Amino acid sequence: FLFEGENGTVLYTGDFRLAKGEAARMEFLHSGSRVKDIQSVYLDTTFCDPKFYHIPSREECLKGILELVRSWTSLSRYHVVWLNCKAAYGYEYLFINLSEELGIKVHVNKLCMFRNMPEILYHVTTDRHTQIHACRHPRDDDCFRGNRLPCGMTCQNGSPLHVISIKPSTMWFGERIK
Repeated sequence: FLFEGENGTVLYTGDFRLAKGEAARMEFLHSGSRVKDIQSVYLDTTFCDPKFYHIPSREECLKGILELVRSWTSLSRYHVVWLNCKAAYGYEYLFINLSEELGIKVHVNKLCMFRNMPEILYHVTTDRHTQIHACRHPRDDDCFRGNRLPCGMTCQNGSPLHVISIKPSTMWFGERIK
């Protein structure tokens, strides 16, 4: 997040990772042809720990998720994927690439949270009748009651939904558990 105001510009990184050269392509860090002057950086150091020495690249992770989602959703229209995203932001790269590669929009609860990210709006939807969901549920323990998604989508013809959950998280690489 980049905050710009009368007292200067502040960059809050979140717990992100960038591939070499990605920052140069981020328009919000530039003003015309030059890099913006940033007075303060708040750096999240969650993964600054030896147990996270090797974290696969976003591209490697995306490739694995794409293979899984493609094989699952191709079984039938009743095979759906729930992306169990714990944070509100930070999954835009995943949503955009899944949508582009598979031609399936990602269901989210509200589009307004993406209003300042126009590049993602074509890839997300509030229509629950899609095979990829990133909708959120207020209580995790109720998510899969009766094979239902957090949004409550069911098949109109009464057929059961077959739901797999994918939890996009870097923590697994440090904890070595699934």
